[in-house]
Amino acid sequence: MAEQLVLGTMYFGGRTDAATSHALIDRFVEAGGRMLDTANCYAFWAGGSGLSEAALGEWLRAKPGADVELASKVGVNPAGDGIEGLGVAVVRRELAASLERLGRERLDVYWAHGEDRSTPDEEVVATFGSLVQEGLVGRIGLSNHPTWRVERFRQLASQQGLPAFDLLQLTTSYVEPRPGAAVEGKDHPYGFANLETADYLATHPDVQLWAYSPLIQGAFDREDRPLPSAYDHPGTTARLAALGAVASEVGAKPGQVVLAWLLARGVRPIIGASSVAQLDEAIEAASLTLTGDQRRRLDEPA
Repeated sequence: MAEQLVLGTMYFGGRTDAATSHALIDRFVEAGGRMLDTANCYAFWAGGSGLSEAALGEWLRAKPGADVELASKVGVNPAGDGIEGLGVAVVRRELAASLERLGRERLDVYWAHGEDRSTPDEEVVATFGSLVQEGLVGRIGLSNHPTWRVERFRQLASQQGLPAFDLLQLTTSYVEPRPGAAVEGKDHPYGFANLETADYLATHPDVQLWAYSPLIQGAFDREDRPLPSAYDHPGTTARLAALGAVASEVGAKPGQVVLAWLLARGVRPIIGASSVAQLDEAIEAASLTLTGDQRRRLDEPA
């Protein structure tokens, strides 16, 4: 099931040097993975915008004919005193720049990276829908948007006879922070999948969730990286106990069981590995099979 994993490339070409970045892509593709996820803004806070796309472009030019899919994003690159937003001129300009860096004529997935309430919803829907109609992108998705706006965009697309957003990208994992608790490093107010998200997905089977930061920066397996304090509550205690028990039964690390659990629920985890060893653990996790009883115990820990 490695093909259901997504390789996150946020720090490629910057914090993750070119040689390591290319080795990670090589290993991912060798294992059967295909989807590479980047953004026009990666990583402006760690070296500069566009570095990730440029690193992917270098790899693609060195591997002509490589059977990979590409996803990129637009909307949150710094601009003036704010962010670039989702206006039609910005989206088309940034898509052209992303394609230039990647050396491609088309993206498989294009994401609205964050909300832009200063641009009319009708314009956002028309802009992204037209990119699909023109063949510049294959599918369109919404990242870090509240569920009610996801539905509004989809209704507007239906009314306008345009392709609709059918992918969501949010952060989710096996444990959840306390409601209302601030999570360090998470600055998107609607970036977390929640009960409403799950209900929406259950009633809209044509919409798929991609999960970023599914392993919470290695907190399930590394003692030097404890869960953020926002996760400190009784529900987490029960879930970690169930997770540990299942991990012992299947002979895997807790983080690997988290990935297997997400995959079994139809979620595509985005893997942010910085070494081939880390990536190999995720690839192994994609092959784990959880029994019905194990999934039940993970879903409803005592």
